Amino acid sequence: MKKLALLLLAGSLSGCISFGGKPPKVPFMTLQAAEQMKPGEVQTPASGSTVTVLFPVVPHELATTRVPVHQGENAVAYVKDAQWVEAPPRLFARLVGDTISARTGRPVLSYRQSQVDPGATLSGELRRFGVDADTNEAVVQFDALLVQGDDPAKFQKRRFEARAPLAEVKPDLVAAALNSAANQVAVEVADWVGK
Repeated sequence: MKKLALLLLAGSLSGCISFGGKPPKVPFMTLQAAEQMKPGEVQTPASGSTVTVLFPVVPHELATTRVPVHQGENAVAYVKDAQWVEAPPRLFARLVGDTISARTGRPVLSYRQSQVDPGATLSGELRRFGVDADTNEAVVQFDALLVQGDDPAKFQKRRFEARAPLAEVKPDLVAAALNSAANQVAVEVADWVGK
């Protein structure tokens, strides 16, 4: 009788225990750099030629893993069932770093790695990273700040923006359009940094 009671208790508890949330209805979205270093490629920098890419600052609407949709001047909603695998500033910084490294040959370092050789530092603000419902486009707008070496007085600031057409606001289409626009911005940033 005791064994039967224990089996029934264990069976009823198994429905209550969960080791993680329910899987999302659609897969998480991510960004993929169109240009990357080849596996096994080694970069040996001259002193000061490295670039440290910091996570950009973002407005509150991008401090989430959801994708904002702008309509008109002041309305913001989010794409239904769309979610990034991690926060947009991290995804974007990684994509930009990969692109800079592949296009310029300059080694790209994380903040912690930059203690070895500061080189240049790229930071900025990711101002737009979502959908413009009025024009049916994915929009990426990045205000970049490039500081050369350890002299903060030697900096340049530049705004980059790219748009990609969007047939419909669906997670897979939004992810592809934002990936395209982000890669376009990354190429322009890399060419600017590489000068």
